[in-house]
Amino acid sequence: MGLLYMDQYYLLLVVPMLLLSLVAQVMVKSAFNKQSKVLSSRGLTGAQAAARVLYHYGITDVRFETISGKLSDHYDPKAKVIRLSQEVANGTNVAAIGVACHEAGHAAQHAQDYVPIKVRNAILPVCNIGSYIGLPIAIFGYFLGFQPLVSIGLLLYGLIALFQLVTLPVELNASHRAMKVMEETNMLTDDELPGARKVLTAAAMTYVTALLVTLANLLRFVLRFSRRN
Repeated sequence: MGLLYMDQYYLLLVVPMLLLSLVAQVMVKSAFNKQSKVLSSRGLTGAQAAARVLYHYGITDVRFETISGKLSDHYDPKAKVIRLSQEVANGTNVAAIGVACHEAGHAAQHAQDYVPIKVRNAILPVCNIGSYIGLPIAIFGYFLGFQPLVSIGLLLYGLIALFQLVTLPVELNASHRAMKVMEETNMLTDDELPGARKVLTAAAMTYVTALLVTLANLLRFVLRFSRRN
């Protein structure tokens, strides 16, 4: 009977969120592919556009690296490196410029000690621990019939959702910074800016759906561990 309840919770709570997450992934890939066919009239590459964002914020100690993979772009604050996929670094299209400038937006956040990103980095070690040991502790407490241990485990697991929640304003702000600089410096024309915004908005939705999946799983385990049949 217990397994049946678990399956019911998974189907009712988690599966819909997983499907929503899949839709978000499809949307970001679709938006990127569509806008990658729209060449920028300015002729800037993604790397050149990102460099302009750094210049706008007076950042001189961040370098660029080209990496393999599709949509593998990211900013490494420890190494102070913006790593761009070849498609983004060398692309002269709206999608490449939008993604590259977004990563430069993260560099600007670190340079200006943006509070949400400092909070996210501060809680990251604890959240990593919670993601590994939270559920095992909850399961162990469940089989022992010791509810306080179950609660501790679920609380630790819930830190994943906290990290994802704090990540949302970080990602949205990086996109906001990117769009603002692209517009103010005329990197993209008025006709091209909406395309870049579509790519960044679709990417942001993947973070939203990831949080929803985690919350659905957390609720599933809370309901599951609250029953003893």
